[in-house]
Amino acid sequence: MKQQDSNSPILHLQQQQLLLRMEYEYEKEEFKRQTENMGVARKVKRGLCWYPATAGRSYYNSLNQLVIEITRTEDSDIEHNFEFGRPVCFFRQSADGKISYMNFTATVSYADETRMAVIMPGTNAVMDVQGTENLGVQLYFDETSYRTMFEALEDVLRAKGNRLSELKDTLLGTTKAGFRELYPIRFPWLNSTQETAVNKVLCARDVAIVHGPPGTGKTTTLVEAIYETLHREPQVLVCAQSNTAVDWISEKLVDRGVNVLRIGNPTRVNDKMLSFTYERRFENHPLYPELWSIRKELRQLGGRGRRGSYDEREGIRNRMSRLRDRATALEVQINAELFDSAHVIASTLVSSNHRILNGRRFGTLFIDEAAQALEAACWIAIRKADRVILAGDHCQLPPTIKCHEAARAGLEHTLMEKVVANKPSAVSLLKIQYRMHEEIMRFSSDWFYNGELQAAPEVRHRGILDWDSPISWIDTSEMDFKEEFVGETFGRINKEEANLLLKELEEYIQKIGANRILEERIDFGVISPYKAQVQYLRSKIKANATLRPYRNLFTVNTVDGFQGQERDVIFISLVRANEDGQIGFLNDLRRMNVAITRARMKLVILGEAATLSHHTFYRKLIECTKKGSETTT
Repeated sequence: MKQQDSNSPILHLQQQQLLLRMEYEYEKEEFKRQTENMGVARKVKRGLCWYPATAGRSYYNSLNQLVIEITRTEDSDIEHNFEFGRPVCFFRQSADGKISYMNFTATVSYADETRMAVIMPGTNAVMDVQGTENLGVQLYFDETSYRTMFEALEDVLRAKGNRLSELKDTLLGTTKAGFRELYPIRFPWLNSTQETAVNKVLCARDVAIVHGPPGTGKTTTLVEAIYETLHREPQVLVCAQSNTAVDWISEKLVDRGVNVLRIGNPTRVNDKMLSFTYERRFENHPLYPELWSIRKELRQLGGRGRRGSYDEREGIRNRMSRLRDRATALEVQINAELFDSAHVIASTLVSSNHRILNGRRFGTLFIDEAAQALEAACWIAIRKADRVILAGDHCQLPPTIKCHEAARAGLEHTLMEKVVANKPSAVSLLKIQYRMHEEIMRFSSDWFYNGELQAAPEVRHRGILDWDSPISWIDTSEMDFKEEFVGETFGRINKEEANLLLKELEEYIQKIGANRILEERIDFGVISPYKAQVQYLRSKIKANATLRPYRNLFTVNTVDGFQGQERDVIFISLVRANEDGQIGFLNDLRRMNVAITRARMKLVILGEAATLSHHTFYRKLIECTKKGSETTT
């Protein structure tokens, strides 16, 4: 059965439907449970809720959506999960703590640390929210994303005799990936493996993969591949799983002089990022003022259309009909001009299903961070393309899946992983990394990349202090530290280990010297896989007078929060310390690969070797750090 499964796209896709259904049911049930049982304070801490929140002005945005502004006044240093496209619901809390939800849902248009714009279903909903004291807003279950993924899987299953059917057989079946014969192009500013990857993208008829381990310049390579593809095609679609990843690649393309049209609002709301969004471009179009005034008149006439004599009402109806026709014609014209002038359409995978992209096809689809995307989400965008380029690293963070059974049964295996395993001829591995000292890189290279990574000469021996070991492990086995369980949402905490980390950090800062840190802007990252440990470390650093001068050079976050980032110095707190050798989700080695590859020049890991050495990975990692220390001394 397994053999048949691996070679039959139909069986594989049916299995994907089944597993996605499990994840959908699990997440829906989980949302219901949280809504009923979890207190508001805990939801706020987890970034799922703003309370108290204040309703500000409401207005119609450039896309004629009724929007309300919401601000939060407390807990603004807690990271939240509100971003473009996510559904939300509003509630009020009575004096006795009772929660009552309003019976509509809305959608986030954009959000920053303290303010968000929410698209509302109508004026009654706006009045309800504006007239409520003790207002709260929380994330709602994302039915739309699931519906879109199920639709995509169904479309791929049914596809026959078209390009989607061919891509299905190539990506999931035994059909070979085709390549054109093209004379290789030289890119003197790229290294040889990056150059090979770009050429493979240009030659691919069906699929190519840019496999970019940490620090190997995957984004640089992808931008070059997109830029070159645009010499051959008028327009491409560029997608990623998250808004953050779409922002990142879009910004790099804009810097390269590419005309990007970003569907959806960016996570970092600044003028540069907003300038290439669909919404901003729409309202900056020369025809927009006319459209805006027509819409305004339509709203005013709509209020008067129920009053007056029959003839007056009929006159208003006729006027409104003519105005609507003109508004539609203007919208069509503005959209056509915006889309025809854009070289790159950029969106999340789910947003590639946006109504404004209906009926549009693209010669090439680029999916960045493809190893973090559910397979079903990839098919949403693949339906619109003739060939697909996947970029990412399946040895780093996997997709976020809440249902463990679905993950174990194969939902966490991404489309990129499958193509890497079954179509090795389509894969280009980037091998030269520009981030880490050679000693920091070595373990990750040996364990995850068959020892194929090389440190570029300019970073190979780059350090902060003379005679310093670039990587070290502080073993807490003799210190009798113990982890504590703080509930399923935050996992675990180890306060003694956190305190030791801060002590070691202070000592290392003293060794470098305050002046040098501030002059050279040496930056620090503190990472823990567990949210509770991260929050504890954040509060301790905030209260620490010694560290205050360097506060803006510090980032404290989970492994997931550090994906795609790097710092000069990284301290990692692994937390786990118990007699049974239980390490929980530290078993997910891809997460650890992300954690240990964030440091440029110095990596310090704190963990109890007695607990962690039960696992081969950690045993070897400890051995590797010891060798590194011996070499330096």
